[in-house]
Amino acid sequence: MVAFGKKLKERQIVEWQGYYINYKVMKKKVKQYADQIQAGALNQRYVLKDFSRMLDKEIEKVVLFLLEQQGVLASRISELNEQQDSLQEQPDLSKVTELREGYRYVGRDLLKLLFFVEINAIGLRKILKKFDKRFGYSFTDYYVKTRANHPYSQLQQVFKHVGLGAVVGAISRNLADLQDREGSYLSIYDQPALPLQEPVVDAMEAAIDRLGYSTTFLNFSVQRSLIMLEELPTPVEEHVDDQRYHFMSLLLNLANTFLYMINTYIVVPTADDYSMSLGAAATVCGIVIGAMAVAQVFSSVYFSAWSNRSYFRPLVFSSIVLFVGNVMYALAYDLKSIPVLLLGRIFCGLGSARAVNRRYISDCVPLKIRMQASAGFVSASALGMACGPAIAGLLQTNFKIYKLTFNQDTLPGWVMAFSWLIYLVWLSISFREPAQETEVNNVPRKSNAENDDLEKGVVQPLLLKSADDEQENEGECDGSEEAPEESRRPANSIVEAYRLLTPSVKVQLLIYFMLKYAMEILLSASSVITAYYFSWSTSTVAIFLACLGLTVLPVNVVVGSYISNIFQDRQLLLASEIMVCLGILLSFNVVIPYSVPQYVCSGLLMFVSAEVLEGVNLSLLSRVMSSRLSRGTYNGGLLSTEAGTIARVIADVTITLGGYLGQSRLLNVTLLPSLLICIACIFATCRTYNSLY
Repeated sequence: MVAFGKKLKERQIVEWQGYYINYKVMKKKVKQYADQIQAGALNQRYVLKDFSRMLDKEIEKVVLFLLEQQGVLASRISELNEQQDSLQEQPDLSKVTELREGYRYVGRDLLKLLFFVEINAIGLRKILKKFDKRFGYSFTDYYVKTRANHPYSQLQQVFKHVGLGAVVGAISRNLADLQDREGSYLSIYDQPALPLQEPVVDAMEAAIDRLGYSTTFLNFSVQRSLIMLEELPTPVEEHVDDQRYHFMSLLLNLANTFLYMINTYIVVPTADDYSMSLGAAATVCGIVIGAMAVAQVFSSVYFSAWSNRSYFRPLVFSSIVLFVGNVMYALAYDLKSIPVLLLGRIFCGLGSARAVNRRYISDCVPLKIRMQASAGFVSASALGMACGPAIAGLLQTNFKIYKLTFNQDTLPGWVMAFSWLIYLVWLSISFREPAQETEVNNVPRKSNAENDDLEKGVVQPLLLKSADDEQENEGECDGSEEAPEESRRPANSIVEAYRLLTPSVKVQLLIYFMLKYAMEILLSASSVITAYYFSWSTSTVAIFLACLGLTVLPVNVVVGSYISNIFQDRQLLLASEIMVCLGILLSFNVVIPYSVPQYVCSGLLMFVSAEVLEGVNLSLLSRVMSSRLSRGTYNGGLLSTEAGTIARVIADVTITLGGYLGQSRLLNVTLLPSLLICIACIFATCRTYNSLY
């Protein structure tokens, strides 16, 4: 991946150089702050105030220039509009062609201005991120959220760009009015809406889309997927992405994610009953459910490595292994064999291709739709989690065909085996293997001078070449100075990836471990707990679990669109941890008789709080993870997946081991480790994010 500084260095307009955020000066100022704080010459509150004032002045400089240029463009459009009005009385085809060229010329100048805003927005995010990494503060959240809607702040002008959108609309409308209507008196509103064949309009709309990085539900979902979005790609890189992208292949990856999550949770309501039918204790359901997660610990690594070379073959292998695993799971009933049952679940775990699904979106989906694709990945996972138990609740039947039994225990296996078989056929027919990625420098560039001017037409004084710039790179998450080549090189092993983690990232991975552990205890033990205390049927358990799963998307919408715009992520992180802890405490059976309202309300509080915590935690994690962990086999997505999978394995083992103490003690025994880990996470969060506010 091309370094941020080098990307920006390639695009310069000399006459605008003095109007950009001075990234170089601010970067040196951050380094100076760090040295002075270490020497005791400055206190933290002064640093916060002084750096905020510097950012305010830089942003104001950018916004005033932006408004000035918008006024110039608006005046030029107004003049062209007057000329267009005069053509209504005396149509002249040559004048129409000249007018269209005039609007295109304004569009190209607007495109340069859009790039100007984009570079400053990226530079602002980068310097805020660098400040956070250097000092361990959550300064970004503080600065953006205190300035986003303040009447005296100019920050919203950089990110909301309403005026620029209006100029884009004016140019697009007038070009549409002139297109293929020379000499016609019909209005564009009298004709069917047709796509406007204007490259400059397409380029402007793409640039507007790239500017939309404020905290929204869509961006919140992207961060939850841990699919890193590259900022400011070169036009050549965008062209390569378009060549590798295939819509049906993306849809197949999302379908794989959806089916795998169904496969994971479809056995939860019936795992205890299945275990008892084979002569084992009900709490063996923990091992049955967790066997899939055990295998996923290993499959995540080899699927991540395999995706470096191919996407189609790993998905085929995944489908075949999952088909075999589900058949074995279903046959275990008639074979009266616990080992076959466990082996079937292990095979299902060995088919986990989530690393491939995530990698395909990251590598093959164009940047302009990567955000939507990433949100689709999160939504597919959430829907699969809800549909799994719901489908299990519908499979309440019992019949035999020859010697094969079809009942509530075996039907989840048969249904998923059939589903993976259908998916395999669909995959074989519709998937298109992307072309192998080549070095960007080897891709031929357009020779058109006009397009070259647009590609280079962005000023970048944000990172001027210097020895200091070469040493300090965006990959410096561990506080060390790395050479640019070193900072772009992906990690070659789990150990090397772990060494790249800062203390704050380690705490966030611990939080991820905790919430996955608590959620797995709640979900996997639900059938045993509810059967013992409330005598719930399989259908009732399935409805309860499906309702929990259905809360995922609404919670994401509320948090991503509203709550995260009001509170800082650090505040949400701590508050949601406390709520998870409260949910765990309310779940204990201590003195009063255990009741359905207590179990449902405490479980809902724990699950929803854990969902909020997961979203906020992954949102923070995606922003502070080293850039070296955004690519390669041992990437940030793999590390988080491994942390969550190991948590699920330990939780499922805890359920089985707790069963030896008796079902009457199972609830409290399994909740106690969750409570202790949650308390440890709260203390770790307070210690790590103990900033000046």
